Amino acid sequence: MPRLLPLLCCLLVSIGASARDLPEIRADGVLRHLGIPYANFVTGAGGGLDLEVIEGFAQFLGLEYAFVPSTWATVFGDLTGRNAARSDDGVAWLGEAQVRGDLIASGMTMLDWRRQVVDFGIPTFPTGVWLVARADSTMSPIRPTGRLQSDIQQVRTLLPGRTLLAVPNTCLDPQLYRMSATGADIRLQPPERKLNELVPAILNADAEATMLDVPDALIALERWPGRIKVIGPISGRQFMAPAFPKDAPRLREAFNAYFADLKLSGRYREMVREYYPAVFRYYGDFFE
Repeated sequence: MPRLLPLLCCLLVSIGASARDLPEIRADGVLRHLGIPYANFVTGAGGGLDLEVIEGFAQFLGLEYAFVPSTWATVFGDLTGRNAARSDDGVAWLGEAQVRGDLIASGMTMLDWRRQVVDFGIPTFPTGVWLVARADSTMSPIRPTGRLQSDIQQVRTLLPGRTLLAVPNTCLDPQLYRMSATGADIRLQPPERKLNELVPAILNADAEATMLDVPDALIALERWPGRIKVIGPISGRQFMAPAFPKDAPRLREAFNAYFADLKLSGRYREMVREYYPAVFRYYGDFFE
């Protein structure tokens, strides 16, 4: 058994240390994009805003593009070689994994605990978390005050005794927003539940309301007109961005340069209008 320990240690190190920076990626000739079907960032049907952005990044670098499907539960392991999840102390480091991709781009929100796991690129999309309820809910949309924190507090006062869907270890994790303090009956969803299944779940009366991030809420309002309503904000303004291994600074810097040019050219605004036309009503300043 003692003879096996050095071999086992070497194996674990090799699994966790196989993330690549730009020189290694250029030598291979392929940029591997880790994505999870979510909203209109990665549609699951070969399209999506983030998919188009990273395809363009690969072309910018003169590389072939490869999409690598992942899940919210495994994506950090797929990127860094070690799985991770949010914990009360920040991050819980989980099992080792085989690195399968070079970057994550799938509508990922920049959260503090995730910054301990990865380095984010330049913000690419504005977001936030809203409370969305069935149209027949007795909760009414708040009257905006023009002060976001006041609006959030209005929403929180509506929640005692209300049933609310939430998803741990995502941007919809109730602990990120102290939702237990509202008195809501929080119904945590299993890890395998996809975020785009939350609105169908409340329409099926699994709960009265759900937490939903802004891009997904905009799509849901188009998909189920008259059947759901936005009550108001749960979080402050947030941002989404691609995520990179901490030992791949050159790749991240190259993306930042590419995206700055894409935004300055006006091309990115056109791409966003194709996938999220309603977002300009709420966050138009971001895309100027």
